[in-house]
Amino acid sequence: MSEPAVGTVVAHASSATAPATHRFPRPPLSRMGLSPGKRTRLHHLLYEHGPGGGTLLVLPIDQGLEHGPVDFFANPESLDPRYQFELAREGNFSAIALHIGLAEKYYHEFAGEVPLILKLNGKTGIPSDAQAFSALTGTVDDAVRLGADAVGYTVYVGSPAQDRDFLQFTEVRRRAARFGMPVIVWAYPRGEAVAKKGGKESLYAIDYAARVALELGADVVKVNYPVASQKDADSPAPYNTLHLDPDAAFRKVVESAGRALVLVSGGEKVDDTDLLRKVRSSMDAGATGIIFGRNLWQRTKPEALKITRDLHAIFREYAQPPT
Repeated sequence: MSEPAVGTVVAHASSATAPATHRFPRPPLSRMGLSPGKRTRLHHLLYEHGPGGGTLLVLPIDQGLEHGPVDFFANPESLDPRYQFELAREGNFSAIALHIGLAEKYYHEFAGEVPLILKLNGKTGIPSDAQAFSALTGTVDDAVRLGADAVGYTVYVGSPAQDRDFLQFTEVRRRAARFGMPVIVWAYPRGEAVAKKGGKESLYAIDYAARVALELGADVVKVNYPVASQKDADSPAPYNTLHLDPDAAFRKVVESAGRALVLVSGGEKVDDTDLLRKVRSSMDAGATGIIFGRNLWQRTKPEALKITRDLHAIFREYAQPPT
């Protein structure tokens, strides 16, 4: 089955009562310039685990490093990493994403059942983000040894430390290319300059970050959903005059990511209706999937599995054959 060209509009109705919307195509693997190793590993994630059909449902548990234990207070069971691993297995997730320490101590019990994305850099939430930089916490060699299907790397676009960040990422990208390991970039705008130009949640900042990730060599880009605010007036032209609705704004970000697949970050926990609406609108805009952590593991196991089933049902609507 041939893929429609990027930007082609495909009409669909999300349900019998829902209004018709427009679905934009995702980049097929055949057009991403992937080596055989990268293509094999991405195919594993996209078609052989999770919802399948070329979609991704990823459960991250890097918040313990990035935010500290505070995120686990909402659901004390989630403090034990086995909770997230069991949720990923029982909920049939495409992968779980975490740092080296959790992978070394817990992943052996779930290897072969839950695909692994090894996060290679990180920082704590204690210092200011004014000069944000995430140091390496693991290596591509660690990912290969552990049987990972991809590695993750955070790039802080706009931070005064981005020169070091780009150099560090370049070495990760080279090593990943050598081993045929897909690279997922957490593309996050940060720093004082970003704050003065509309803020890290602005369309300008997130759109720029998505393009930077593509330019640096990301295979998959993880971004936040743009949030409109009065601060958008401080964004550079023409962003300061754009008045796009949330769906159109996110579609702009997906277009800037080009032939990199796009994952939507979940952020703080929201109610079920808002969560499912965000997922559907993201997929309509051309996202490949979601990477939701707190929105899932801050729930009790029965609640988390229920909404995971809802997510699987949505993703089935967006299934496409391998190309």
